[in-house]
Amino acid sequence: MKRIFSGVQPTGNLHLGNYLGAIRNWVRLQDEFEDCLFCVVDLHAITVWQEPKDLVANTREVAAAMIAAGIDPERNVIFNQSQVSAHAELAWIFNCVARLGWLDRMTQFKEKAGKDKERASVGLYAYPNLMAADILAYKGTHVPVGEDQKQHLELVRDIAQKFNHDYGQEFFPQVEPLIFGTATRVMSLKDGSSKMSKSDSADNSRINMTDNIDGIARKIKKAKTDPEPLPSEAQGLDGRPEAANLVGIYAALADTDVEAVLGEFGGQGFGAFKPALADLAVAKLSPVQDEMRRLMDDAEHVDTVLHAGAEKANDLATMILQEVQDLVGFLRP
Repeated sequence: MKRIFSGVQPTGNLHLGNYLGAIRNWVRLQDEFEDCLFCVVDLHAITVWQEPKDLVANTREVAAAMIAAGIDPERNVIFNQSQVSAHAELAWIFNCVARLGWLDRMTQFKEKAGKDKERASVGLYAYPNLMAADILAYKGTHVPVGEDQKQHLELVRDIAQKFNHDYGQEFFPQVEPLIFGTATRVMSLKDGSSKMSKSDSADNSRINMTDNIDGIARKIKKAKTDPEPLPSEAQGLDGRPEAANLVGIYAALADTDVEAVLGEFGGQGFGAFKPALADLAVAKLSPVQDEMRRLMDDAEHVDTVLHAGAEKANDLATMILQEVQDLVGFLRP
């Protein structure tokens, strides 16, 4: 049986990169896989400080975005991580399976902790083990990931393999990544070499899913470019990160490829391309944003969806966790 698991952090400022790189792809996956779990990973969020009331609001915002984008709560499991205790329990077991050397090699910790890693939380260091628990608590088989998460998924595979070896059973599956094509990694509108990020202090660096029509158009108009016209072939984008980023965003929004976009706009300057990109972004995002705002005004409905999803997730994870406990040798009722 194939089972999808994927999650997104509720850390505020949900943006175009989250939508194109994750949420929109999840909508497509629900038509390809019968068994999908989509999680708001609030336990991951608190590896760095979160204002509690903001965390609540951001959790609802991400859930609203999932539903507004077209993820059907009746066909899929939509929930927030902290409502299912199996994630934290299995993460501790994996803390005892994973090796320090494996975590030392995780490049994302080095990037997020920066030079002052001694002040980083233990949770930030060990969160790849929690990511493994997120997936394996359901025996997930496939995980949609961006290029920057491939290393963590390799760690998930290592943990599963070592657990299976240590306890003499092929209990956990070897998880396979699902890496999507155009615009899986959306870059900053101000710096084409940096990923579009919620944490960037410059709001013009990203298109937020809560931006209005004028805001979207303004940010695209101000997006960093270069003076050269667009090339006619993809190889002409080499060494032009900002141009490549905007073309990639257009291709993703239009459900086409970079070559097709350059076939239409090659030889033209950004004075022609940016208005076309803005019109396309507004056309594609506005319906999702309108529904998202409506849902965010109905907190009770969003909470009901998350609670119902958590009950389904608990039913699945509890059975698997009990088997893990038996294998490890825990005495339980």
